[in-house]
Amino acid sequence: MKRNKPLLAVTVLSCLTASSAAWSADLPPVAPVHPVTNTYYGTPVVDNYRYMENLKDPVVQAWMKAQDDYTRRTLAAIPGRNALVQRVESLMGGDLRRTDFMRRGHRLFYQTAAAGENLLKLAYRDGVDGEEHVLVDPAALSKDSARHYALDWYAPSWDGRYVAYGISEGGSEQSVLHVVDVQTGRALAEAIDRTSSCVVSWRNDNRSFFYLRYPKVGPNTPPAQSEYNAVTHLHVLGQHADGDGDAAVFGRGVSAQLDVPEGQGTYVLLSPDSPYAVAVANHNMDNNPNTFYVARLADIHGAKTPWKKIASPEDGVVDVQLHGDRLYALTGKDASRFKVVSMPAARPDLAHATTIVPEGLNVIDSFALASDGIYLAERAGATFELHRTGFDGKGDRTIGLPFAGAIRDLQPDAKLPGVMFELRGWIKAPREIAYAPGAAAAADTGLIPPSTTESDELEAQETFATSYDGTRVPISIISKKGIARDGSHPTIIYGYGSYGLSLDPNYQPAWRAWFEQGGIMTVVHMRGGGEYGDAWHRAGQKQWKINTMFDFLAGAHYMIDQGYTQRRYLVANGRSAGGIVMGGALTLDPGLFRVVLDDVGVSDTLRFETEPNGPPNVPEMGSTTTEAGFHGLYAMSAYAHIHDGTPYPAVMFTTGANDPRVSPWHMLKMTARVQAATSSGRPVLLRVDYDAGHGIGSSVKQTADRFADEWAFSLWQVGAEGFQPKAK
Repeated sequence: MKRNKPLLAVTVLSCLTASSAAWSADLPPVAPVHPVTNTYYGTPVVDNYRYMENLKDPVVQAWMKAQDDYTRRTLAAIPGRNALVQRVESLMGGDLRRTDFMRRGHRLFYQTAAAGENLLKLAYRDGVDGEEHVLVDPAALSKDSARHYALDWYAPSWDGRYVAYGISEGGSEQSVLHVVDVQTGRALAEAIDRTSSCVVSWRNDNRSFFYLRYPKVGPNTPPAQSEYNAVTHLHVLGQHADGDGDAAVFGRGVSAQLDVPEGQGTYVLLSPDSPYAVAVANHNMDNNPNTFYVARLADIHGAKTPWKKIASPEDGVVDVQLHGDRLYALTGKDASRFKVVSMPAARPDLAHATTIVPEGLNVIDSFALASDGIYLAERAGATFELHRTGFDGKGDRTIGLPFAGAIRDLQPDAKLPGVMFELRGWIKAPREIAYAPGAAAAADTGLIPPSTTESDELEAQETFATSYDGTRVPISIISKKGIARDGSHPTIIYGYGSYGLSLDPNYQPAWRAWFEQGGIMTVVHMRGGGEYGDAWHRAGQKQWKINTMFDFLAGAHYMIDQGYTQRRYLVANGRSAGGIVMGGALTLDPGLFRVVLDDVGVSDTLRFETEPNGPPNVPEMGSTTTEAGFHGLYAMSAYAHIHDGTPYPAVMFTTGANDPRVSPWHMLKMTARVQAATSSGRPVLLRVDYDAGHGIGSSVKQTADRFADEWAFSLWQVGAEGFQPKAK
């Protein structure tokens, strides 16, 4: 791809008369109002757009399409948008990408895309310096430019001979499981559908594996049950190529003798050096406390498998791994920053487990078992430390890293010493790092070449804002070095704050296009995330979600108080569960932000549990089936707190038509409600990508277009020169 010259930095205007107030276009279509009232524990709640939850309704489809058409026309009228699109695409597509490495002996598997390529491919090489071989290219599956395919996940056999992988269409994440023979490059006959978010665990024969599969959906299946209670099956290569007939070995309803709790998925974990298997009932396919079981691998025989329970969610266990005849568990029980304990697999008893790594000052983010010991990625403030300790907890050592950053994807081989992992920072692109016992420190493998977009002109600062209740909230400020604190900078405040997920340092080459406009990125590490462990997470859950919202606002006020920006240059941005935070930015202080960018966001939390991905999120958000749950959900529901006649900021709601995680109707209902309620005259737009879902599996071009659309919209609204449409 031809590289474009960087845009010149601009100084944001002090006057907004050239922005939205002086520009008009044909108006977006008005949504019909059909109020539905529900009374929850004495509180009536009116929903004017409940009918939009039926996305198959032709009226809803036509309105959504007309809204998107209006948005595209509006964005096309912004003078600087096209140049910004080109700049963002050049930044995002200019480097060779390699990610998601897995080790199988000397063989390395990973995903890769050459500079200018839109989609990641599955590849392997024998040794770090070996020749690269492409196994699966999703781009070759597309029949036309209207729809694309993406690689969702992959799992190689222990001997590296076969790889199971998932392919889905249009960002839907509706994976179909396939298998490729690495030796010949030939795809086998396997094509097993309903394997979204699949976890595949190969047995030691390297010819069979356990995998997760969702039940068939019938015409009377409620949406909330359509992607729930996935069951683990055993598949043998060459038998039951479509998966029908594969024996179920674990899951809710598989055995009358085992009460497996409800949840999104179940799966089985194996290790090549252990005769045992761990089964997991995962409520939301995440790393929060779940239910774990163990059985001897030789005793797994369909519904008769004698699974023994290791832990329930109240035990705080987030991960269990096997080493020989022992289990190693990461738990937050009586250890908010987590600890590692061990017990015999034959007699799992958490109450009498041996503490191997006690709770310390750092938060244990993850651990992995190699032949030589336990490797731990620990969050130490804004950066990470890598530790190694023996299986008995002795001989702890801190391993030096090439640079300060976040550790991701610890990848050992159970039969070999050492570990590989990805290291990345706010201004440092990812590198694949390896450590071998005896080495002075971990070292760069060179498998991921340095990015051409890295710049010594950028800096990242770590500091704290003070929230409404005195809590110190970490914030990360990324900008050009020495940026003036003259209040002139368009500033994006980004936040998430749910599920215990931390916003660790993460290099984004596209951000340079924002910095070149004089902009600043500020990431707020709010309660609800995992930056300080389990207690920090729980302080932003359910009825405490209000803490997350106020922490986000505190980050914005900090940037104003420190002279970086002003209200009229502030942009709020969040996605997915971060949509709850965007709702708070709209409703708690409508005058604080000039722009709100809400990407695939959750907004109507009172109705969240009725959609396909709703039930798995009840442990995090709560449920209207209890009075306490209702009050927590009502407080965090932006949709329920939009008031007529309020001067709301300019807003862009974005969604993917195939989103399996947050139904598009959230963004549709919010668009209709805010358009009807706002008195500011500022635009409220709905942007729909009909070849996308939640953003997972989107191409480089799709992501670049979204960034450029949102940033051009924001720069228009904050009054930046070169982004002001001509008045009509």
